[in-house]
Amino acid sequence: MSLRITIDADADTAPYEQLRGQIALEAREGRLPVGYKLPTVRGLAEELGLAANTVAKAYRALESDGVIETRGRHGTYIAAEDARAREVAAAAAEYVQRTRRLGLDEDAARAAVEEALRAARERSA
Repeated sequence: MSLRITIDADADTAPYEQLRGQIALEAREGRLPVGYKLPTVRGLAEELGLAANTVAKAYRALESDGVIETRGRHGTYIAAEDARAREVAAAAAEYVQRTRRLGLDEDAARAAVEEALRAARERSA
């Protein structure tokens, strides 16, 4: 999955607004899922041929709208739609980081989640 943004220099709409609108639409329609890591401001500016301030302005507007969230030095991500989904996305991201630190592959990480879910079902039955 990749971010596909097109900026029309001849459009009446300002480039930052084009960028803001396209990212918001992609997130709303699920083409950019919750937790998707966006490029850095400088990286996206370079890729699109825009000034870094233009991309930063779009990112600030998106963050203000709740579409994206910045996690300090860890980057900028598509935000969850509500607090519960945001908490689940954060826990999932933390789990992925931890399993990678422990050297687990994706199959082993998934198997561990399935086992935990199975055990929880048995406890609640």
